[in-house]
Amino acid sequence: MRHLLLCIAALMPIMLAAAPLPEADAHFPEQDMAEVKLGQFLFYDPILSGNKTVSCASCHHPDLGTSDGLSLGLGDGATGLGLQRKIDPQNPPEQRIPRHAPALWNLGATEFTVFFHDGRLEDDPSRPSGIRTPLGSEMEMGFDNALSAQAMFPVLSPDEMAGHYSENDVSQAVRLGQLTGPGGAWDILAQRVAAIPAYRNAFDDVIGAQAPIKFHDIANAMAAFIAFEWRANASAFDAFLREETPLSEEALVGMELFYGKAQCSSCHAGQFQTDHSFHAIAMPQIGPGKAARFERHNRDVGRGRVTGAEEDFYRFRTPSLRNVTQTAPYGHSGAYTRLEDVVRHHLDPVPALLTYEADQSTFSDGNFNSDFIVLDRKIDVLQIAGANELPAIDLTDQEVNDIIAFLETLTDYDALKGRFGVPDAVPSGLPLDGIEAQ
Repeated sequence: MRHLLLCIAALMPIMLAAAPLPEADAHFPEQDMAEVKLGQFLFYDPILSGNKTVSCASCHHPDLGTSDGLSLGLGDGATGLGLQRKIDPQNPPEQRIPRHAPALWNLGATEFTVFFHDGRLEDDPSRPSGIRTPLGSEMEMGFDNALSAQAMFPVLSPDEMAGHYSENDVSQAVRLGQLTGPGGAWDILAQRVAAIPAYRNAFDDVIGAQAPIKFHDIANAMAAFIAFEWRANASAFDAFLREETPLSEEALVGMELFYGKAQCSSCHAGQFQTDHSFHAIAMPQIGPGKAARFERHNRDVGRGRVTGAEEDFYRFRTPSLRNVTQTAPYGHSGAYTRLEDVVRHHLDPVPALLTYEADQSTFSDGNFNSDFIVLDRKIDVLQIAGANELPAIDLTDQEVNDIIAFLETLTDYDALKGRFGVPDAVPSGLPLDGIEAQ
């Protein structure tokens, strides 16, 4: 009885909080299970990379929270997972992947219509394809939605999956700007998949025995798998919203702070703690940055690179906080390894940026000149600081701990390994990246 009274007492201030608690009302469309199973194999199969060494799971693995456990990953030219990912000395990467690999939780919910840290891909019913993308007229028809279309981009990226310059047929097509149509990068990948009997048979059940396999068919299958596999809406917080299942006293206080004094929910709104919008919060920029190779800088201006609007410079998409305790590092560049550090950054962003230390990040193999080049240039740091939108908020150490206790309640532990899990093998017969036993 005493515990119940304490819980009720702790909840009383929440009723007066600035922001109401969200509804547990996310909608997840049903998926075709034959397509989901096919998508599982494609997601883990290196056949979709130029050199046949990298899969989607190399940077989005359930053992690492559907991310890669690194601030910035290594794509083509490396093998292994997480901290064990090592550079291939015979084919070393030119740089780290410019942005942190985002987690994949709940992307099948209908509210997720905008993708990537800068939102350059989104559902848009006004477009013939139903999707807005930087590819413009190069956009192929047939993608089910923006979640499906996001699979287009990693396979074209030299740093992620395509490989560099002319070292394989895919990278050569990308270099020549041949993306769509016969002989284009996507067509090459589709033909690779179609040539494997197990895939051809599986696609027969999804698109029909006479239908040629197109890249959008591959992408649609992987999107169906992602939507089904990593649904995480059965956390302690969800149970609290649905059935009023009690939370710990510390988590209740943290929830009150999150939706009140700390103002976290002004951006981290809704059931999955994201407003799906873009904000500048002076997040430290590490790594090469998302800039064209001909540009003589490593700045990553985020949303501003998409819209061209100066007011959008250094704004990045609000990430969902589902399973946040399992998805370190944090930030668009993965600058913070510890959850406490990124929480404290939000409380006073500019001083946190100005005092940022390199050891707050997590890298695997390699030492690249671009790793901290932006932070070494005062003008770039001041521009990032000047764009900050977050006011300083004063919290005690205990209040920070309480917020972290609340964030722990957003973890859906039953969902962490996925519903199907990692296959033992894939139809191409190529090896899967894995974590070696220590």
